[in-house]
Amino acid sequence: MAIKMHQGLKQTQSLMITPQLQQAIKLLTLTHLEMTTLISQEMVENPMLEEIDGEVDAIPQEESREEIDAKEATTENFSGPELIEGSKENFDWESYTDSFSSSTSSSPNMKESTSPDDLPSYENMVSKGQSLHEHLEWQLRMENLTQEKLNFCLDIIGNIDDDGYLEIPFDEIIGRHPKLDQDEVTRLLGMVQHLDPVGCAAQNIQECLGIQARILPDRSPLVELIIERNLRDLEKKDYVKIAKDFGVSKEKVKDAELVIMGLNPKPGRLVSSEETQYVVPDIFVAQVGGEFVVQVNDEGVPRLRVSNLYKSLIKNSQSDVEAKEFVQDKLRSALWLIKSIENRQKTIYKVANSIVRTQQDFFKKGPAFLKPMILKDIANEIGMHESTVSRVTTNKFMHTPIGTFELKYFFNAGIGGKNGGIDIAGESLKLKIKELIVNEDPKRPLSDQKISELLSTRDIIVARRTVAKYREMMSIAPSSKRKK
Repeated sequence: MAIKMHQGLKQTQSLMITPQLQQAIKLLTLTHLEMTTLISQEMVENPMLEEIDGEVDAIPQEESREEIDAKEATTENFSGPELIEGSKENFDWESYTDSFSSSTSSSPNMKESTSPDDLPSYENMVSKGQSLHEHLEWQLRMENLTQEKLNFCLDIIGNIDDDGYLEIPFDEIIGRHPKLDQDEVTRLLGMVQHLDPVGCAAQNIQECLGIQARILPDRSPLVELIIERNLRDLEKKDYVKIAKDFGVSKEKVKDAELVIMGLNPKPGRLVSSEETQYVVPDIFVAQVGGEFVVQVNDEGVPRLRVSNLYKSLIKNSQSDVEAKEFVQDKLRSALWLIKSIENRQKTIYKVANSIVRTQQDFFKKGPAFLKPMILKDIANEIGMHESTVSRVTTNKFMHTPIGTFELKYFFNAGIGGKNGGIDIAGESLKLKIKELIVNEDPKRPLSDQKISELLSTRDIIVARRTVAKYREMMSIAPSSKRKK
């Protein structure tokens, strides 16, 4: 059979994301701080944008078509006006939206030939905290050590994990430094272990706590012996066995337990290069007249308009052609940015308002009354797609009268709705499990099966493994270890 070539027409449908939609999606996912930063950067790069400061001059005069269109950019009826004939076809949206994808602080329109000397130094753009390894090495270099001993100590520090423990056996480190004798390596290890924070470079928790116990102002032999021999018994709250082993009273064992609880089992966590991330709420919820009112955080978000100075260049027929084209492009960019910001704020308000209407009991009575809710519920109510709701709720926070919560916190699939039980949100289930454990008899703690049975009396039907899962998520020990 011969293979022939022929031409033909075929119609197909495909999903395309326009550059305008890409920019709108980009703005939706930004946090409040990221959006204000982006607006500030765009105001620097786009001369057509300026902030409305105070009252605008209301001198009656005949307005041109360009001025009317620019005003429409600040109203809710914005429909993307065409200021110049054929503007949509001539404007390069690809290059414009690429500028919003940049994660650096330099201008997206910067030419490739820009000299590195003209850019701000890297040190002026980022900062880095001191890591645990750097903190220990800084102290170590103040000691008067030979190069061989210094290298041995640096080898120890280099094998310490974030919690402060050695990641490899100490004998393996010793094998790399055959010139040092046993007494010397033991002394050097002790020196590293007593650097701040004390207890780092230990091989297990007994050694870590023992090092800290030996430097206490009121050193207690009983505390050190319990750490060394009976830490497992202390974990099980077996005070009788510990008291019998050391010939002391239960009260002294409990006093020793309080001292041990004051020690740090993960000293490495005291030094971290990670900085605290502060949250700026995107939505505020306040109770006014018995009703909850939603307000989008507009603090720091400037009211934008198109600059009258640059608009005049479009009307001036004597303006340079290249300058006129530049102003036209920047004008369209400014109009679409103003629309995108307004749409973002409206979308966030719709989603937040819908959440507040659905979760009235949560805001009135607390997290225990959080209702099961999924993205589809909110999307159907406000007439948007689930993906849009997901983008709106990502990294956004809501400040309420009972605390600040991430918007994702309110979305929980229903649990326990089968076999005639009632639906309950995961967060509410956690609180009910915790409530039962807090009120249990310390001598007869509730097992996971017993908790499941008690919940069933409240019409919450959950399996034992589900109780165990949520108990572990709250870092609560099993019943065998909670017994006192």
